[in-house]
Amino acid sequence: MMQQMRACHASAPLRSAAVVILCVGLLLGRTATLTYSQEVLKSLSLDKVESGIYVHAGEIALMSAANEGAIANLGLIIGDKGVAVIDTGGSVREGRRLLQAIRQVTNRPVLYVINTHGHPDHVFGNAAFLLPAVFVGNRNLPRDMMERGPYYLNSFRPAMGTLLDEVKIVPPNVTVDSQLQLDLGHRLLTLRAWRVSHSDSDLTVFDERTGILFAGDLVFLRHIPVLDGSIRGWLTTIDELAKIPAKSVVPGHGPPFAPWPAALDPERNYLERLQSDCRDLIKRGVPIAAASRLAAASEKSHWELFGEYNTRNATAAFSELEWE
Repeated sequence: MMQQMRACHASAPLRSAAVVILCVGLLLGRTATLTYSQEVLKSLSLDKVESGIYVHAGEIALMSAANEGAIANLGLIIGDKGVAVIDTGGSVREGRRLLQAIRQVTNRPVLYVINTHGHPDHVFGNAAFLLPAVFVGNRNLPRDMMERGPYYLNSFRPAMGTLLDEVKIVPPNVTVDSQLQLDLGHRLLTLRAWRVSHSDSDLTVFDERTGILFAGDLVFLRHIPVLDGSIRGWLTTIDELAKIPAKSVVPGHGPPFAPWPAALDPERNYLERLQSDCRDLIKRGVPIAAASRLAAASEKSHWELFGEYNTRNATAAFSELEWE
């Protein structure tokens, strides 16, 4: 750039319009070729919740270009040997901002990127964390990402625009069939894969040292739960989650830190009401279109984004339960 600037100033005495145009073109061309990866980005905010554990709280909102897809809670666990990142956000730009924030709290290497499931707000930032990090996920996550990744890219393009240009579908190198332990150096993490619940690739991360559970989207607070798996499976999973000897939980959406297992109560109430209403509507012969507007309507005042998701949840639950 300095050489280009010197060339411009050296030509100024010529008073040639052509030379001026050339210099401006050089400078504009340099600016025009900037990409998101070359920008100086502002780090994501991180809340320290325990020694060596940080969380970035996502917005309770739909993914958009304005929020860079930053709507999910993202985690960071630091051990003596290195770092585990839990979910990477809804765009590569958000992923880079997360990586920049990590570098402000530790210089230890990112050893693992753990995806709690395959939804875009949790995995679209993966490309910011390529080698040497090892990617880890539920046994179903590779299939889920390969089958649904292109669909997600197309469906979120209108809302996210060019922020999706750099997104790559990065499946896990290591998968979890049931349980897996990762050692970060005097810090043991227990990863557990679950039955089809919120999605078909749910995974939780339990920090044995502090008793903090990263639950991904198996736990929602304030943000209405989103059903993309099985309502019966999710309710069974909630009962099993409650038995984990955690002290507190980081949910996938909502306030980034909550007491355990009390954090499960609002979600359980919603899903039980949704299931009960759908079963009643099916029994009464109410068609699915009408039932989707009626089921769990009594829960509306308890949740944000209710209008955006409850009809979808009710349709999914009705479709599952009518074949019981």
